[in-house]
Amino acid sequence: MFERRLWRNLDYVFIGSIVALLVISLIVLQSASANISSDPNYYVKKQILNILIGLFALFVVVLIDYTKLKRYNIFFYLINILMLVAVMVIGHEAKGAQRWIDLGFFLFQPSEFAKTITVVTLAHFLEKRHNKLNSWRDLIAPFLYVAVPMLLILKQPDLGTSLVIMAILFGMLYVAGANNKLLLAIIGGGALVVGLALYAHFHYGLPIPLEDYQLRRLMVVLNPYNDGKGGTGAGYHVIQSQIAIGSGGWWGVGLHQGTQVQLNFLPEHHTDFIFSVVGEELGFIRTVGVLSIYFLILHRMIRIASQAKDLYGSLLVTGIVSMFAFHILVNVGMTTGIMPVTGIPLPLFSYGGSSMLANMLALGLVINVNLRRQKILF
Repeated sequence: MFERRLWRNLDYVFIGSIVALLVISLIVLQSASANISSDPNYYVKKQILNILIGLFALFVVVLIDYTKLKRYNIFFYLINILMLVAVMVIGHEAKGAQRWIDLGFFLFQPSEFAKTITVVTLAHFLEKRHNKLNSWRDLIAPFLYVAVPMLLILKQPDLGTSLVIMAILFGMLYVAGANNKLLLAIIGGGALVVGLALYAHFHYGLPIPLEDYQLRRLMVVLNPYNDGKGGTGAGYHVIQSQIAIGSGGWWGVGLHQGTQVQLNFLPEHHTDFIFSVVGEELGFIRTVGVLSIYFLILHRMIRIASQAKDLYGSLLVTGIVSMFAFHILVNVGMTTGIMPVTGIPLPLFSYGGSSMLANMLALGLVINVNLRRQKILF
């Protein structure tokens, strides 16, 4: 049963930051999507509905004591696997990827929810291994635990979300007391192996588990014009995004005034590349303001993780912090051209029903841990 006194623990700065970000996102979305539908407010109205559904889900999650989730850990893990397998069987294919299940009224993307479910299940898994992750052998079990959902997501193919799962794993391993030197060695070794694999693939034909378009996106990071098509191939998205952000200047060209956006030169400008709209139409100063709100949200989540009453709660919030931070870093990085285009949306900003609902569920867990950070004294 929910105790009303718990509301006294609510972090109003955290809540206010989320609300502010959602309001700004709707304003930007209205400008970004005005010319891609006969109804200029079509995507905004749908996104408002997504937000309302997400807020309802968030409220439901807050009412349930997060410690009770541990009882259903195996159930959540199996549901996660079944959803991802179902995508392979009955999934809806779009733009070369099979990531959605068409429910008629809603395109359900299981990989979005897989991230949050992975956080919940991995938190309990690592809680039982706290300070027992000191050797290579100790780390095998956590890596195998996330390998199944991660490989199923990679099969869709969805490299970006697979990397998010890895970011979640490393963040939670750190808080669970894993050997930091081992974690750094794995990250460094992994980067070296990936680099060598790519070199061997392009020079000696070594087969690697990536689609051709994914490889092209990786290679155009250094020079988007070097895509074999003079910048109209794999580098096109990055080039148009850089033009959009660069043309914004200090204060932007104004809402509905961005040529890259309004003339549809910039692809996916209401979803993956909505940050480019912020750069072009709102400018550098306001872009820094948006990033500052994200920083404040991440800072408050880290604070909530440090104040959690138990390790399980701290791990839950840490996993969500890792997920949000990686999303923000990669999305902003790909729009500015310093990271490959991976199709990772900007949390709470990009248009999308599954993404919004999954993020709201995750934030509900954070608020849940925040409210129950201390036992109620009578």
